[in-house]
Amino acid sequence: MKKLYLVRHAKSSWKYPKLDDFERPLNKRGRKNAPFMGTVLKKRGIRPDLILSSPANRAAMTARIIADRINYPLDDIIYLESIYRAGEEDLFQIIKQMDGGIERLMLVGHNPGLTALANALGNDPVGNVPTSGIFSVRLKISSWKKIRGRQGKTDFFDYPKKFS
Repeated sequence: MKKLYLVRHAKSSWKYPKLDDFERPLNKRGRKNAPFMGTVLKKRGIRPDLILSSPANRAAMTARIIADRINYPLDDIIYLESIYRAGEEDLFQIIKQMDGGIERLMLVGHNPGLTALANALGNDPVGNVPTSGIFSVRLKISSWKKIRGRQGKTDFFDYPKKFS
């Protein structure tokens, strides 16, 4: 059985309108929510075998903050340009390329692709994966190459407002 954790980047800043979308950092709320959600994952005992992240600043910052909270080595995070702006099918293709020895995979990225993938995989539809949201699904597959829609069981769906 494989486990997939889909993490949407924390809230980003629009303080500098001329800053390229790729470079936008986390805002104050994002810098608060990302470590909070990392602590939620730690309390759940979540420790992925691999973290893949979009290299966009807001996603990379979120990945590093969460990794730090769950004691995942920061140097082991893999940043893939293909996650930035990826749609559902693009994300499926990225996941299908993962090594079969990886049992627990975390993917840190962006909407609308993450929400579309969550809805394609889980058995409980989600309207939206909000910023700092984490969607976890269990998959009865032996290889990531076999991942496809409608085969997963939603494990949990957590986001900051759920805890307030």
